[in-house]
Amino acid sequence: MAINHLAPEQTEQFADNIVGFARALRATGMPVGPGAVIDAMNALQVIDIGSRADVFTTLEAIFVMRHEHALIFKQAFNLFFRASEEWKHLLDSVPLPDGAKKKPPAASRRVQEAMSQPRMTETPQHQEQDLRLSVSDKEILQKKDFAQMSAAEIAEALRAVDMMRLPQAELLTRRHQPDPRGLRLDMRRTLRASLRTGGDIIDIHRLGRIEKPAPIVALLDISGSMSEYTRLFLHFLHAVGDARKRVSVFLFGTRLTNVTRALRQRDPDEALASCSAAVEDWAGGTRIATSLHNFNKLWARRVLSQGAIVLLISDGLEREADSKLAFEMDRLHRSCRRLIWLNPLLRFGGFEAKAQGIKMMLPHVDEFRPVHNLSSIQELITTLSRPLPPHHRSLIRPAA
Repeated sequence: MAINHLAPEQTEQFADNIVGFARALRATGMPVGPGAVIDAMNALQVIDIGSRADVFTTLEAIFVMRHEHALIFKQAFNLFFRASEEWKHLLDSVPLPDGAKKKPPAASRRVQEAMSQPRMTETPQHQEQDLRLSVSDKEILQKKDFAQMSAAEIAEALRAVDMMRLPQAELLTRRHQPDPRGLRLDMRRTLRASLRTGGDIIDIHRLGRIEKPAPIVALLDISGSMSEYTRLFLHFLHAVGDARKRVSVFLFGTRLTNVTRALRQRDPDEALASCSAAVEDWAGGTRIATSLHNFNKLWARRVLSQGAIVLLISDGLEREADSKLAFEMDRLHRSCRRLIWLNPLLRFGGFEAKAQGIKMMLPHVDEFRPVHNLSSIQELITTLSRPLPPHHRSLIRPAA
């Protein structure tokens, strides 16, 4: 059955469904424009819409432009259109935000949120009032503690975190590249260029040092008191890793787990689901000294060899605080270019370093900062964007 054989009212309803489906995909973050909707309607006129599989394949070929959007499209398609034995029910289908009985996969969370959004039928006056309220809500959200946020506020915070980007803080290496303003003479290219003129004209070529982004290594505490803060910061590290490939992430509670590869998945929800699956001690106890010892012994020489910036996210409430913790913190500090401790306990105005673990860790960090809301993460981005002090600008050796 083709669209041309439908009644006029059915054709109009079918077009409305396709437009509504495209709007839902756009709300999930997929780049679906009006041109794609027109192409979809034209393509559906030459296939048999009685076949659900044919319609799915046709719309997928038009709307899905990137590999990581395929899973989102599939979940949105199944949620938007009712699953029926007869595909003719498509003509009277409607969005079903509450239709899924099973718990959806991690990547479909924002698909359900997009389906549950109300349609834009309000008057311009109501839209303007809602806009003013949303701006006020965003200002409040910037200062609100992650642990005090509702589910809706956490979803808004995650969307804000996904938009954050970390500037490329450059480090000088010992390697060189062609640079017209470089200070070193490139004799090889200079002599080769002079052969073209028989040595009558010599064009001087120069070399300059190569600059590369400073690696970032994050050590995140996943104990029960740090659970909410760690999940939000993992979203930030995922957003940073999209544009900055030299990011290594480790989670620790009672043991150390490397989740760098799991966090590199393109979809943020799938990445965090993979991290959770790889960790066995999430929201358990805390053994900071043991975890730091394992990191210094097994991973430090691999990920800290090129002047990395280390972000330690923990409240410092160590179960077994002794001299071993101070030794491992000192060893970590000496191995990296810059050690920044992010502690959510700094959200309290009268915070004092009274815990034994905090007292042992604090002397071995370059900066001690809070990480409990969106403003603190934005301030961290500003801090990491500043030029390094002169004693931090030493040249680093390239990896072998």
